[in-house]
Amino acid sequence: MRTADFDFRLPTELIAQHPMSRRDDSRLLVLNRVGGGVEHRQFRELLEFLRAGDVLVLNNSRVIPARLRGVNARTGGRFEILLLEENAANDWWAMLRPARRASAGTQITFYDPKGNPAGISATVVEINDEGDRRLKFSGAADIRDQLERFGETPLPPYIHRAHELPEDRERYQTVFAAIGGSVAAPTAGLHFTPELLEQLRGRRVRVCFVTLHVGPGTFLPVKTETLTAHKMHEEQFAVSAETARIVNEAKSLRRRVLAVGTTTVRVLESIALLNRGKIVENSGKTGIFIHPPFRFQIVNALLTNFHLPRSTLLMLVSAFANPGGSEGRGMILAAYAEAIGKRYRFYSYGDAMLIL
Repeated sequence: MRTADFDFRLPTELIAQHPMSRRDDSRLLVLNRVGGGVEHRQFRELLEFLRAGDVLVLNNSRVIPARLRGVNARTGGRFEILLLEENAANDWWAMLRPARRASAGTQITFYDPKGNPAGISATVVEINDEGDRRLKFSGAADIRDQLERFGETPLPPYIHRAHELPEDRERYQTVFAAIGGSVAAPTAGLHFTPELLEQLRGRRVRVCFVTLHVGPGTFLPVKTETLTAHKMHEEQFAVSAETARIVNEAKSLRRRVLAVGTTTVRVLESIALLNRGKIVENSGKTGIFIHPPFRFQIVNALLTNFHLPRSTLLMLVSAFANPGGSEGRGMILAAYAEAIGKRYRFYSYGDAMLIL
């Protein structure tokens, strides 16, 4: 399929810049894959679409304050830094802007969001083929322990902020976030409240977790002309023995498995591909690229946000809408067109979509 097949036009005013006052105040578009019927609901009405024995799988990765500000120690030129992946303590791959000024050997001094010296510095020691910089930090035993002090929330570029707001530190994080490592939020989970999760458990919906640390590549548009030419980024994941047991038991009893977010789908289907349709305790990296056509072995329902044009996330939900062929693309784009007409809020702080 061609990348251009997954393009659509979105009015910029529908790109949500702030979260709703309450997480579950978001709207919920419900799409039925059989026939393409659409319902318009509130997110808290999710309860009506789940039944006893269903399994809800959430990504419990925690967003780290990965956006840093620094200056060239020699010239005073400013850098904006996004941490990407930790190699070891004080050894990170990072994205720098402006990258052309960060040659190997460049020394960077960091400041906190208020402009005060953070007492942390780094040296560019390597540049990879993608233009990312490898940074060796000094000034702390492990800068990961200092990020809350001098880092900022790594909001995506379509949320326009000169600096993070106090609400961002809390709201660009799920209420069940537990394991730090993401530099972008698993946004489908942002709508849940502790009360809603308890109500689901009270209805005997089984709630379990996987971990996938979301990287910035998740949101980037596909730049190749065809989908098959695109190289997917890899992300770290982990699945516990308990989650594997719950999901496998549900599948053996023909219960539904509802994945919250495309990141959760990628974890479950990656493991299933390697284990003949079973989930096992596992950890590692996945670079799975799910696009039409794709045979899903685990996930029966998907809760997700509205995604960017030409993104791998839009391609995944299109595959899920019609696992056997390419018709899902048209179904998803038609649902998106209706959402635009109804003035739904898009992207990270936007509304949600449930595909059944």
